[in-house]
Amino acid sequence: MDTKPPHHFPLQHHLFYILLLLSSNLLTFYLFSSSHYYPPLSSPFPSSPLPSTTPSLPSEYYAFTGPHKLPFGHNPRLDSSLLNPPLAHPCLLSSSLLTTFLSYTVNSSCPDDEPLSQKLLLRGCDPLPIRRCRPASPKNPVTPLPYPGSLWATPPDENIHWSAYTCKSFKCLIDRIKTRSFDDCKDCFDLSASSREVRRWVTPSTNPLDFTIDEVLSLAKPPGSIRIGLDLGGGSGTFAVRMRERNVTMVASTLNLNGPFSNFIASRGVIPLYITVGKRLPFFDNTLDIVHSMHVLSNWIPTVVLQFVLFDVYRVLRPGGLFWLDHFFFVEGQLEEYVGVIESVGFAKLKWEIGRKLDRGAEMKEMYISALLEKPLKNSW
Repeated sequence: MDTKPPHHFPLQHHLFYILLLLSSNLLTFYLFSSSHYYPPLSSPFPSSPLPSTTPSLPSEYYAFTGPHKLPFGHNPRLDSSLLNPPLAHPCLLSSSLLTTFLSYTVNSSCPDDEPLSQKLLLRGCDPLPIRRCRPASPKNPVTPLPYPGSLWATPPDENIHWSAYTCKSFKCLIDRIKTRSFDDCKDCFDLSASSREVRRWVTPSTNPLDFTIDEVLSLAKPPGSIRIGLDLGGGSGTFAVRMRERNVTMVASTLNLNGPFSNFIASRGVIPLYITVGKRLPFFDNTLDIVHSMHVLSNWIPTVVLQFVLFDVYRVLRPGGLFWLDHFFFVEGQLEEYVGVIESVGFAKLKWEIGRKLDRGAEMKEMYISALLEKPLKNSW
């Protein structure tokens, strides 16, 4: 069979193609390493500290990822003056903590480092990397209390791994109300019959800011249509417990801020969801009947981040679902700003109360908004 002899290119052709390849590589390097892939200096959004090879992204990405300055400067709990909303890339901004978190022996016991992992979460390293090790368990756990007795019973101390917390027993946690120190949910571990916890959300009040669960459920359309929901910042789980007593299944989000909140909630028979503020809610669109939030959403959160959170609440609620914004805290001069942010989301107002927070004195000019908001049955745009 006849074959054609191979075609030989002259040397200058080879040099031309080499030069062309080199030029295209240099051009690619320039495009992916230059400021073309970051917002311009005049952008209203802060730039995100991304690797130089990151492609161009919409401005909403930069608006969300921040970093955003905390309204009141350095926060000792975050050990930072910035809030990095939770995408994985802020893990790289805490490289020393991340290195410590990932320094362990594979297929053995994990380091006893709950405070470290929670600090990474609070600094925006969310989700954390998965580790191939086994966390410490309580030394001598006992059988959990059965339902429904578990709803209002203090769990056994033996079922908690206490090393991460200042208190080493539930009696210590309950007695914190007698101290002058500040702790989140300072009295919410006390489930005794005389405690404030057993009266919350069920005892009518003359204060218009204090809605009751029965009042809120009565406004659902049709009655009985509130079946599942989320309590953002669920404390020790009492709101979710009260809803369960009314045949509503609630998930309570929490962090373990100097106390075993997740374990306490679980011991009562409620599901604890261990997530930080600003994390995209792990629910599909238009699925929940109700979302409740008390105190965790307030003026400590940068305004842009707060607006993202409220829009995500709107996303997960079904049409006709309810958002109970319970005692949203701010100071008098911020009223117009926060009313504007809340109203921008598109909820309908079923109840709307603004009042003063007076426990520290009127001169502090502290205020609350309590609102029951409804996602429209049809699109709000």
